[in-house]
Amino acid sequence: MRTGIFLNYTDGFREAAEQVVEFEKRGVDIALVPEAYSFDAISQLGYLAAKTSTIELGSGVVPIYTRTPTLLAMSAAGVDYVSDGRFRLGIGTSGPQVIEGFHGVPFDAPMGRTREVVDICRQVWRRENVSFDGKHYQLPLAEGRGTGLGKPLHLINHPVRERIPIHIAALGPKNVELTAEIAEGWQPVFFYPEKADSVWGDALRTGFAKRDPALGPLDVMVSAGLAIGENLEDRLAWAKPQLALYIGGMGARGKNFYHTLATSYGFGDVANHIQDLYLAGKKAEAIAAVPDDLVRHTSLVGPAGFIKERLAAFAEAGVTTLLVHPYAVDAAEQNRFVEELVTLVS
Repeated sequence: MRTGIFLNYTDGFREAAEQVVEFEKRGVDIALVPEAYSFDAISQLGYLAAKTSTIELGSGVVPIYTRTPTLLAMSAAGVDYVSDGRFRLGIGTSGPQVIEGFHGVPFDAPMGRTREVVDICRQVWRRENVSFDGKHYQLPLAEGRGTGLGKPLHLINHPVRERIPIHIAALGPKNVELTAEIAEGWQPVFFYPEKADSVWGDALRTGFAKRDPALGPLDVMVSAGLAIGENLEDRLAWAKPQLALYIGGMGARGKNFYHTLATSYGFGDVANHIQDLYLAGKKAEAIAAVPDDLVRHTSLVGPAGFIKERLAAFAEAGVTTLLVHPYAVDAAEQNRFVEELVTLVS
C-alpha cells in the first residue's frame, strides 16, 4: 500500500506546499490537490512540481464540466512535463450544486461525458490529430455549429508520456463500473472497508470484466483522516464538519451522492437527521449528529496497534493508495503522524 497526502481546500497553500516537501523527505508517495470551487488545482500543482522532485502529484479532483476535454488534456500534459512525469490526472463530475451553481454549466450525462473525456485526453497525449464524433463532444465542431473552419489538430508539444494515469472519483454503481473499465485509478470518498464490497463489489467486478489488460491493476485511492497515538479520541470530532457538510448540505434532498453512500453503509436514519438539520441551517447540530462509529471506520484515529488493524482492513478491501489528512495541532505533529504511518505501511 502506498501513502499519500490530500491537501485541504482552505489552508494556506504555500504553507501546505512546504509540508509536502517535508512529507516527500519522509517517504510519502503522492500528494493530491483538490479543486471543487476553491483555487484551481492546476496552478497549484505546477507550484508543487517546482518545489518537489520525487513525490507524485495528482488532482483530486478536477470537474470534467469546467474545461473542454482538450484543455484538460493540455493542462495534464503541462503538469506532467514540469514535474518530469510525476502527474496523475484525477477527474470527477462534482455535482449540480457546484457545476450549475458556481460554473453555470448544465450537469448532464455524467457517465457519457466521462467516457468521452477520457478518450479525447488519450488522443491528445498520443499527439494524434484529434478527431472525435461523440454524443457530447464533437471535434472539430460539426458542420453548421460554427464557422466551418475548424480542422483536426494535434498537440504542438511532445508530452513526457502518451499515457498519463487517469483516476476517476466515483460513487454510484454505474460510475464505479465505468471507472473499473476505463481508468487507471479510482477515488471513492468516505471509504468504509468492511462495507465496501457490499456497496461497490458488483460494480467493480462488472467493470473489470470489460477492462483492457493494458491499463494494469486499478489503483484504489482512499482518503482518511489520520491521528496516531494514545488518548486521541477527541480527534474523531475533527472529521465531523466535513461529513455533515457532504451528507447534509451537498446537493438537495433526493440528489445527494454522499447521503446515498451513508445510507448504503447502514446510517440512513442518521443521514436523514443530519440532512434535516443542515438544510434547516442548524450546522452545529448537524455536525454533532455525525456518529463516532462512522468516523472511526472511515478514518485512522487511535493508538498504533489499532491503526495497524485498520490498515489491514483497508488492504483487505483492496485499497492500494492511502491518502491522509493529518488531524494535527501543528506541523511537528503532522510530520510525526505521517512518519508513523509510512513505517506502519512498510
